[in-house]
Amino acid sequence: MKLKDLYKMSIEIGIENDLRSKKDINRILKDEKEKFNNLKDEEKEFYDKDRMFNPYADSRILYGDHDLEIKKVITGIDMEVGEILLTYQLNKELKDKIDLVIAHHPEGYALAQLHEVMKLQSDLLALYGVTISVAEQLMEKRISEVERGVMPANHNRAVDAARVLGIPMMCIHTPADNCVTNYLTNLFKKEKPYKLKDALNILKKIPEFKKSAHLQVPPKIISGNENNKCGKIFVDMTGGTGGSEDIFEKFANSGVSTLVGMHIGEKHLEKAKKANLNIIIAGHISSDTLGLNLLFDKIEQKGKLDFVTLSGFERIRR
Repeated sequence: MKLKDLYKMSIEIGIENDLRSKKDINRILKDEKEKFNNLKDEEKEFYDKDRMFNPYADSRILYGDHDLEIKKVITGIDMEVGEILLTYQLNKELKDKIDLVIAHHPEGYALAQLHEVMKLQSDLLALYGVTISVAEQLMEKRISEVERGVMPANHNRAVDAARVLGIPMMCIHTPADNCVTNYLTNLFKKEKPYKLKDALNILKKIPEFKKSAHLQVPPKIISGNENNKCGKIFVDMTGGTGGSEDIFEKFANSGVSTLVGMHIGEKHLEKAKKANLNIIIAGHISSDTLGLNLLFDKIEQKGKLDFVTLSGFERIRR
């Protein structure tokens, strides 16, 4: 398949697995088109035109010919300068060359726009009963923090290495996170775990989490105990990065009892405990791996890809 087709399929799969409605997504894309049309000519030069068909600013083709045929990819959770150099070295030795580097975590101008994706979190909070005005105002502060935090980063460091070595590169972040969020949300609805230990057992049967447990990073309860009842479960695994630390009381008031996430900061955990919420950490790298695998399963329905895997990722097909 061509690079541009792989990219567009990734975005389409992300939209299919987005917990928001297609109507909501289409409204976002329509707003972007109107925004572009209203820009002055000198402003259009700096506008990222992918935003008019891709609602996930953290997922982009970072370098390479969009018409390039892709057969073999090297994929990892973090693909930085070291991994790019390793790819270059492998291509000196492999008979079938690696055509493309796929990173999960954003690099380049996708990293610079990471904060834009966090608006998704407000919509997800509203789906679980948090008043939208409250969700948006709490997230606005956190989005500004993340934007300021990302601003001084050397965004293009890994992409520049790929460019100098002539290796095409892309990143797929929120579309993959949407896949794991949707998958686990539906799995918990189907299995209906009664206690936290039941939810934990469901996670441990999933190959990506099972492998992580063998590596001594199992899913773990970090607030509550295994005999606590799950109640209403919210799977919190998408939307760029961690949200507002002040949202947990609102969760509890909306009827959510248990949060299942990739990771949580200490300040966030302290607030969650004060709100008497149960917290299960499924695992960061294992959750990212599951999301990518679900996304690649869909992509490979259109055409087989040969994978080299590293940086925490293992290709597990379903």
